[in-house]
Amino acid sequence: MKHRVALVAMSAGLLVAAGAAAASTASAATTGCSATYTVVSQWPGGFQGGVSFTNLGDPLTGWKLEFDLPDVNQKVTQGWNATWSQSGAHVTATSLSWNGGVPTGGAVSSLGFTGSYSGSNPVPTSFRVNGVACTGGTSPSTPPSTPPSTPPSTPPSTPPSTPPSTPPAGGVAPALRVSGNKLVTAAGKPYRLLGVNRSSGEFACVQGKGMWDGAPADQAGIAAMKAWNVHAVRIPLNEDCWLGLSGSPSGAAYRTEVKTFVDALVANGINPILDLHWTHGQYTGNISACSDVNATCQKPMPSMQYTPQFWTGVATMFKGNNAVVFDLFNEPYPDASNNWSDMTAAWKCLRDGGTCTGIGYEVAGMQDLLDAVRATGATNVVMSAGLTWTNDLSQWLAYKPTDPTGNLMASWHSYNFNACVTTACWNSQIGAVAAQVPVHAGEIGQDTCAHDYIDQVMAWADANGVGYTAWTWNPWGGCASGGNVLIEDWNGTPTKTYGEGFKAHLLTVNP
Repeated sequence: MKHRVALVAMSAGLLVAAGAAAASTASAATTGCSATYTVVSQWPGGFQGGVSFTNLGDPLTGWKLEFDLPDVNQKVTQGWNATWSQSGAHVTATSLSWNGGVPTGGAVSSLGFTGSYSGSNPVPTSFRVNGVACTGGTSPSTPPSTPPSTPPSTPPSTPPSTPPSTPPAGGVAPALRVSGNKLVTAAGKPYRLLGVNRSSGEFACVQGKGMWDGAPADQAGIAAMKAWNVHAVRIPLNEDCWLGLSGSPSGAAYRTEVKTFVDALVANGINPILDLHWTHGQYTGNISACSDVNATCQKPMPSMQYTPQFWTGVATMFKGNNAVVFDLFNEPYPDASNNWSDMTAAWKCLRDGGTCTGIGYEVAGMQDLLDAVRATGATNVVMSAGLTWTNDLSQWLAYKPTDPTGNLMASWHSYNFNACVTTACWNSQIGAVAAQVPVHAGEIGQDTCAHDYIDQVMAWADANGVGYTAWTWNPWGGCASGGNVLIEDWNGTPTKTYGEGFKAHLLTVNP
């Protein structure tokens, strides 16, 4: 069994101490930097590393980060957010077109890679940016003609010996759109949705638990998420509760709760993803979760009776706020309802709806739901799922719905108990979709309380520009109560070791 250890605190020497700043002349450019290195996770024969640096000198228009791995058996296997290369022990990471500009005091973070090793896995201790050693101080690129007449009035500050426990506060969440195979901000900067699921909006109202499973979706709860560097929160919703068909709160009271939570997340710099999770429609076929016609469980597909109406209401409420993303349907499984006997028919059911084998009600396809959203005038980014509980994207490109706005992305779910769980499958199936449209892993997780599987998923996703939101930000008795539980309490105490591993990684990446 693989075992990974998350190392969050920096070892001695990983954060290079600041040195004394040298005086500069009017004609001499100032150079300088500080750098950090983190072992994000480690397992037998492999590891994930992260590097960041801060530019202490004049603004940069491009950069080349260099360092040496201490052991001859340490090899970089893949990397992201830079062009990575290795010659012998020497590793080079060169800026990309979108992250080459670094102002004075600006930081370049989220430079990550996976590597292999044998024996020990020591950490590098010295770094250079554009040929300048990152000592934590500054100096002119040419020496001054005369020494300074007086020493600096105050010594330069020394960077902290450990990374900050919480990320810096930001502004509101960015409006998003699709450009090619990237999710981008209004300014055109590539952006990934990275964060968690906040379950309960799908079940609490129909189970007599109120709205948010015993904890208000308030500023304190959002602050706990921000301490993990959460930039996206997926919110599962209930069709009956939204439309006022059953449950409590229901109708206008439920919608107000959702609107208040969404607005608070956006104000805190977090992009909400509104996911339709539980729907109306009686299903008693293969792998039936329940026989209730009401929205009290996961159905194989949404119904034409109410689901287009649901999305008309959601889109009307949030159109004009393109920081909000719509996830049309959680985990379709019309292939299972037909006992996987005709996958072509299952893909057609997913897109077009209508009469689908094994499902007793008229099905709403993804095209029906997307049309309902666009008919309101909403241009929000929309996520459309694959088959087999959203784990299968093999024919997604052939059967994707048509979106007149072009703001369509693929939804993917990945758990250790799914069928597509290897890098080879992700490369051939998910990667093929990600090469053409943005992909977001709306749910990732594992049912073992460890984090070895999600570490692999996140490393692959980081390298391929795919976002992810882990299941789930709910303290359901800790991870041992059933796995996939990130927190021990609503204050954000991570579970051992699943929550600890995910938090440690999330603190190293940014959208």
